[in-house]
Amino acid sequence: MKTGCYTALITPFTAGGELDTEGLEQLTAFQIQSGITGILAAGTTGESPTLRWEEHLDLIARITDVCRDKCISIAGAGSNNTNESMSAVAHSMDAGADAVLMVDPYYNGPSSLEIRKEYLEPIAKAYPQMKIIPYIIPGRTGAQLLPEDLAILSNECPNVAYVKEATGNIDNMRRTRECCGDGFKIFSGDDGILLQIMEDPAIAACGGISVLSNIVPGALTDMVMLQSQGRTEEARALNQALMPLLGLVTVTTREDTPHGSVTCRARNPLALKTLMQILGMPSGPCRRPLGKMTPQGIEIVADAAKKVQARNPELLAPLARFFDIDIDERLGNPEYRKHLCYT
Repeated sequence: MKTGCYTALITPFTAGGELDTEGLEQLTAFQIQSGITGILAAGTTGESPTLRWEEHLDLIARITDVCRDKCISIAGAGSNNTNESMSAVAHSMDAGADAVLMVDPYYNGPSSLEIRKEYLEPIAKAYPQMKIIPYIIPGRTGAQLLPEDLAILSNECPNVAYVKEATGNIDNMRRTRECCGDGFKIFSGDDGILLQIMEDPAIAACGGISVLSNIVPGALTDMVMLQSQGRTEEARALNQALMPLLGLVTVTTREDTPHGSVTCRARNPLALKTLMQILGMPSGPCRRPLGKMTPQGIEIVADAAKKVQARNPELLAPLARFFDIDIDERLGNPEYRKHLCYT
């Protein structure tokens, strides 16, 4: 695993809810042409919780095959069932994946010690030739591998030399660096703070596994590489230009009901796939129980893209060329988004 930007690829579906294989080929080709460092198949952004097991394995095999000799391939193999994850890692290795992403076990909520001893360690020792990337995202899993246990694991299992950090907790990231040492690689799981934690010498992240690089892979890869080369001011300028998009991982609105107003959170990948549909990229809807955005939410998504297009049209130009899209027309015509939100 090297410094760079890795895309957590969406899973495109047809209108009927099945895998859009042609769209998947187009999306992976766009990523590779844009110079992305690597592609993650069947992660959270790829809607892994709603993939049938055979779909999950098929998706890994397809994306790994396309990535071979072109970019790094990562397979989402995490689960809340160690035996199931063991099987997924075996499949990923057979498919030729370069690494696997292992999310903390969700819902059953093991302790950090249990995550290390009963989940990651058995898998890492069973497949010592496979790079293992723990994925720390307690806001979704309700569990967390702590930096102290990650350091013990990394010392015992040399193939665990990486982490995808999505705690949103800067102190936790600094503790990870303190415990795991200078050679350990921290990848950001939050687009909005990717550059910040690369700049922070107490974290020194080496890139990110990104959501919004589905749309702007070239720009985010450039930003990471500029920062890694010490060209911080150029990286900051690019980060500032991208900022309206980087805030779309989760879109929160206040919605009126007959009983008062409530908070509505459109969580990843709903806002991303909504924007991709507005733009005319392969995407399709999310699978239930994810559904549609509210009218307020969809306006936030459209306005963010309009700001980027107005101020820095070069950022979306590669997408427009590859998919033969008129960005201004797609963003300016409300017909493209009226069916994408609840009424």
